[in-house]
Amino acid sequence: MQQLSSERLILTINGETVRLKDVSPTITLLEYLRQSGRIGTKEGCGDGDCGACTIAIVGEGADGKPHYQAVNSCLIPLGAVAGREIVTVEGVANGQLHPVQAAMVETGGSQCGYCTPGFIMSMFAAYYDRQVDDLAIEGNLCRCTGYLPIRRAAQQVMQMQPPRDCFSQKIAQATTEFSQISYTCADQKFYRPTQLQTVLELLQQHPDASLVAGATDLGLEMSHHSKDFLVLISLEAVAELKILTNTPELVEIGAAVPLSHIEDNLRGVFPAMDEMLYWFAARQIRNRATLGGNIGTASPIGDLPPVLLALDAQLRIAGSGGERTLPIADFFKGYRKTDLQPGEVIVSIQIPKTTTGVRRLSQSYKVGKRGTDDISIVAAAFTIDLGDRNQIQHARLAYGGVAATPARAIAVESMLLGKPWNAETVKQAKPELKQAFTPLTDLRGSAEYRKMLVANLFEKFFVEMGG
Repeated sequence: MQQLSSERLILTINGETVRLKDVSPTITLLEYLRQSGRIGTKEGCGDGDCGACTIAIVGEGADGKPHYQAVNSCLIPLGAVAGREIVTVEGVANGQLHPVQAAMVETGGSQCGYCTPGFIMSMFAAYYDRQVDDLAIEGNLCRCTGYLPIRRAAQQVMQMQPPRDCFSQKIAQATTEFSQISYTCADQKFYRPTQLQTVLELLQQHPDASLVAGATDLGLEMSHHSKDFLVLISLEAVAELKILTNTPELVEIGAAVPLSHIEDNLRGVFPAMDEMLYWFAARQIRNRATLGGNIGTASPIGDLPPVLLALDAQLRIAGSGGERTLPIADFFKGYRKTDLQPGEVIVSIQIPKTTTGVRRLSQSYKVGKRGTDDISIVAAAFTIDLGDRNQIQHARLAYGGVAATPARAIAVESMLLGKPWNAETVKQAKPELKQAFTPLTDLRGSAEYRKMLVANLFEKFFVEMGG
């Protein structure tokens, strides 16, 4: 991939090379597409919930090879797709309808048509991976409730063998290598370094810069124009932040590794993480969102921090003064506040594995108004280690949505130590859990309801673990 100049952003849309100058790097890809006349990509919620804006980009899959990936264009800053291959709904027909389009026509899968381009692009990306199923389109909302014919279209496509067409050839020839970018437009600057040292140097030069990786959180502010970003530093190309190692002692996940990579490469290692990733938004979001971003935003309702708290994860943090390791339990300092010092960045997350000689029980839960693609009312993750006599040797009870930060019920954890893992112990713990936090009442749920969930989810954990 060529080195991009500081004056232009170069990208490829539907096979056409586009050279952009004097365009803000912080407008969303969706805004640019529609402003440039590519209005097949629709604007729905602007939050990454409905999937109307779905496009496909050529990106690195969990196997390290190039794949088409469905993503929400409403959440991606334009600078982040520099050097990328992009396919929109206008580009999928190649002289005739693409098989995905043809299937939607034959099954009557398009009603009002507004959501259709997004469904087409989600199925298009999945088509070349032979994974056209419900999970492929879980991030697409049909307001006409036409899901049955859409599912029939997906099932029909799944029976097809992808032809050797221009798209499969493009994937075979593609590279996922990133180039370093330094782009300036008026008073806005966008950087995409490829080395950690460059990130640290840029943070010294621009202490007020905003860090961005998948942009699934920060992208909301761009989509709704609620904040100006004068300096953006993208982390998605930084080599040191993309590591993923699995040893007998621990797993280390780079802060910029997409959640879809974690989902595929670590399946079965940590059941609690498997479960939470399943309910974490939708495929379009997981293809972009990163573990470092989910932690770094310090949202009290982030899905993954409770899991990491329950698994005693540690963070590797780098700054100009060197590197340090910090237990994630010490990372969250208040609402949207962390222990990160100016000029520091999360490098990776280290998760220890089960010690020998104990039986580990671990699982996570998410309660929301919808199954997937929704903000949690309460999220919980539990880890219990049992000794030979079924006594509790180690306990971690972590929650999100019940305090200003993701938090553990530390007093209850201490109370459980040494006790037998049985119904009576859980019964004793429940009233204490109801008083462990002081949650707020909001549109998603009352404080009392959240307190009940804190206790009842632990009981559910006990029952499901065969208690």
